[in-house]
Amino acid sequence: MILVTGGTGFLGSYIIRHLIEKGYPVRAIRRSRKLPFDFPDPVWSAVEWVEGDVLDPISLHDAMDGAKEVIHAAAVVSFDKKHRSSMYQVNVDGTANVVNAALDTGIQRLIHVSSVAALGRSLHTEMINEEKKWEAGENHTHYAMSKHEAEMHAWRGFAEGLDGVIVNPSTILGFGNWNQTSCALFKSCYNEFSWYTQGVNGFTGVEDVARAILLLLRSGDIQHQRFIINTDNWNFRHLFNLIADQFHKKRPQREASPALGMMAWQLEKVKSLVTGTPPLLTKETVKVAHSKSSFDNSKLLRALPGFHFTALEDIIKKTCENYLQALQLGVLK
Repeated sequence: MILVTGGTGFLGSYIIRHLIEKGYPVRAIRRSRKLPFDFPDPVWSAVEWVEGDVLDPISLHDAMDGAKEVIHAAAVVSFDKKHRSSMYQVNVDGTANVVNAALDTGIQRLIHVSSVAALGRSLHTEMINEEKKWEAGENHTHYAMSKHEAEMHAWRGFAEGLDGVIVNPSTILGFGNWNQTSCALFKSCYNEFSWYTQGVNGFTGVEDVARAILLLLRSGDIQHQRFIINTDNWNFRHLFNLIADQFHKKRPQREASPALGMMAWQLEKVKSLVTGTPPLLTKETVKVAHSKSSFDNSKLLRALPGFHFTALEDIIKKTCENYLQALQLGVLK
């Protein structure tokens, strides 16, 4: 039995689908009976769902009863100040609870889903690998800091006898709720958001991340290491152009310098207060958009010789087709 936390989230739902397709028994934690609109019924019915929360240690102990392995994918991804407190609680305290429960219940293996954000970013061009040391500074978002602190609990668990690995995906692309997480990049392009930057970031496909996690789960000889999961490093303008082209929308036309970016997020903040809708930009997303960080995927490819990444162009094409179909069916807003 494999327990998945965050199973109703973007990445978690793909992890569950991949496990079910491979014939593994899966138990997943959810806080309510509502499932994402894109969750296929055959997968939903094959999962043993348990009510629980990573902030509730008792429910975690109950959920791990009889499980052998845990994939901890529960997390809050936000760059909005109003979500900051809950993000730290779920990402940091929730991970501490998962690690403690895994140690208490004798879980045999833990895959902790972190992020490349936990490795740190740079305002200058830099190739980052798994050996990068966290350096405190103003370049980090609060999401990055929360994921770094969460990793510390995973490493503590490994030091106390828990077996497992940490995975650090880059920005994950794929079909999901485009009002949340990195899926919102597609909605912004569909709505012809006009700004772009020359910042560089790593991107990868959600299905590839799920496949890599399962392969690492089964690689019991690989212990107490971290692995970057990243397909390629692109600048944001190139990414936005390809997404806009697939949607047959206008490409972004206005380059946002750091100064203009700061003005833009302040305007978005005012717009959000007036309309009640989430801002398209925040101070922290502008910070990420101007960083120039590239991520080295060679360690993962060496550890998993049979694994290969799907080209980002193919991921974008498939994802945009799925969003257009969902819009036609009226399941997206």
